Amino acid sequence: MAFGFTPKHTEELRVSPLEAQPFLAAAVEAAKTQGLNLMFMSETGFIVHTDNGFFKSNFEIKLLIKGETATLTSSSLGSEMFDFGKNKKNVVAFILALDDAKQQFTAEELQQKFEALQPELAPEEDDFLKLPPSTAKEDFVDFFKFFMPRQGFFITPILIWLNVGGFVLMTINGASILNPSSEILLQWGANFRPATLNGQWWRLLSNCFLHIGIVHLLFNMFALVYVAIFLEPMLGRSRFLVAYLLTGIVASITSLSWHELTISAGASGAIFGLYGVLLALLCTSLVEQKARKALLISMGIFVAYNLIYGLKGDIDNAAHIGGLLSGFVIGFAFVPSLKRTQEPAIKYFSIGFLALVVLVCSGVTYDQLKTNEVQIVMPPPALAKADNPSDDPDFDQVAYDKLMTDFHSVESLALNIFPIDTTAAGREKSLSDIKDVGIYYWKRGIEILDELDKQGIHPLFAKRNKVLRHYCEENIKTYELMYKAVEEGTHEYDNEINARIKQTGELLNTIKRPHQKR
Repeated sequence: MAFGFTPKHTEELRVSPLEAQPFLAAAVEAAKTQGLNLMFMSETGFIVHTDNGFFKSNFEIKLLIKGETATLTSSSLGSEMFDFGKNKKNVVAFILALDDAKQQFTAEELQQKFEALQPELAPEEDDFLKLPPSTAKEDFVDFFKFFMPRQGFFITPILIWLNVGGFVLMTINGASILNPSSEILLQWGANFRPATLNGQWWRLLSNCFLHIGIVHLLFNMFALVYVAIFLEPMLGRSRFLVAYLLTGIVASITSLSWHELTISAGASGAIFGLYGVLLALLCTSLVEQKARKALLISMGIFVAYNLIYGLKGDIDNAAHIGGLLSGFVIGFAFVPSLKRTQEPAIKYFSIGFLALVVLVCSGVTYDQLKTNEVQIVMPPPALAKADNPSDDPDFDQVAYDKLMTDFHSVESLALNIFPIDTTAAGREKSLSDIKDVGIYYWKRGIEILDELDKQGIHPLFAKRNKVLRHYCEENIKTYELMYKAVEEGTHEYDNEINARIKQTGELLNTIKRPHQKR
């Protein structure tokens, strides 16, 4: 099973120098019998692509004839990192088809087929298959070229440095390199509805440069480079940068609309936007037809895979979809200026118009979300409090934080009664622990929540406190049932107790503030 950014498998075949031309003709016949699409051909060899359909893995097969050796390589197209042995199967299948072609035709017939192919062969000066393989030093230098702005690839390295630099600074300031806490993410600009709608609109953009761990960062930067290699040279600096920023904002607005109490961060909303732009351009004549189909398959697989993978609970698929769809629209909006490159006024008009439309629509949606937020959770006017706790003269942030700390402390004490000793010797202590420790501290938790409710808190936190109260009440009922079971020395209530414990756990999960990657 091959692994890597481009999984591949290679085999070497023996070829007599006198038989190189018939060998190439036989290989072309083998490619035809396998339904492979010829992308490039010269006297040195060829490159073909599979055509397995839009939603299946596709591969590139390269034949290179040099001296008495023919090197046959199958490599994966798309963004997969594992090929599960498919490249090796491709090479084996091609070798078998090649052997069949050699047996089917005589040497003279193959020579005639080669002569018929000659008009399609690339001239010697354009034969890039003759270029020597890169050295380890050249590969190392080429890798770091991704981080250096240059002609045709200027904005992408800057975006990479901004994303990586932000992550490094966040880590230096105490964030976990693998899984930063929700509090750290909020401090550094993550998207979170109560904060973003509370005047901190800049989070719509700042979260597009923020990542939840090193793995999240690396995968997003790989995806960015993968699409930017094709897209930035086509769009140019200004269109490419505008596409990244505008689709990132739309992705954030979409996430904000979908998630009530989820902390969201990551560049993939904007990156999906770039894929949407490229997919739109691939539907036009701006991309050469032979390359268009291969790229459509590759990009389609990437997008489909990541959207399906995004169904996991910790992935912000709302942002992905928002970025992708907005990018698709922006891509088509760029087409007129890309077709009429000699008229720069069209380019700047399209950029300005798109920016205006996206920013106005985002602003209207932002205001609507803020209005709806207030309408849904605001109490009657006589009891209403300000949306922002800091704007409410009755609200004491320090006192609120202290009471929440007290609540978590008594919760820990209430849960500290486990394990329960049900033997005759430990029964009395267990009964005392359940009643005088567990139930006592759950009731103390409700008292703390009563004190919290007296403060002028954000309506969303009031909802949270209501769920916490229900959580405490359900735990009191569970502990009373456990007390009864221990007192009677029976296992009759075990199933009901376990069901209640599971139910209170699910109740608590509804008020957690998960952070989602994108």
